Amino acid sequence: MSYRILLVDDSATTRGMIKRAIQLAGLPVSEFLEAADGKQALAQLATHMVDLILADLHMPEMNGIELAHAVLANPATAPIRIAIISAEPSGSRLLELRRAGIKGYLRKPCTPESLRDLVVPLMENRHAPTVA
Repeated sequence: MSYRILLVDDSATTRGMIKRAIQLAGLPVSEFLEAADGKQALAQLATHMVDLILADLHMPEMNGIELAHAVLANPATAPIRIAIISAEPSGSRLLELRRAGIKGYLRKPCTPESLRDLVVPLMENRHAPTVA
């Protein structure tokens, strides 16, 4: 099975690097969608369904946590897995991300291997019930 992934980051360069790293990791991706912030991501989700959202934490207009809240509040998009890829190392922030329903976190810069290690478990467990 292949994945449809939405990359959300205000840097087009970073989105390109993450996309390339996922391709190098050999993950089965059928389509990449891109957005520069949470509002653009929600607009993409209005017309395209995805399996996974990989989002930056800090973006203008709507950040990664606000995006997660909006996605998970909508029954049509709530099943989508969300992971954050950010340079922020804060341990207290990780707890906040988990409470927001975000399923994974990866620090930038990331390697193809670290992306594979993040994405594969999320996709393998995407039909498992969510534990609060």
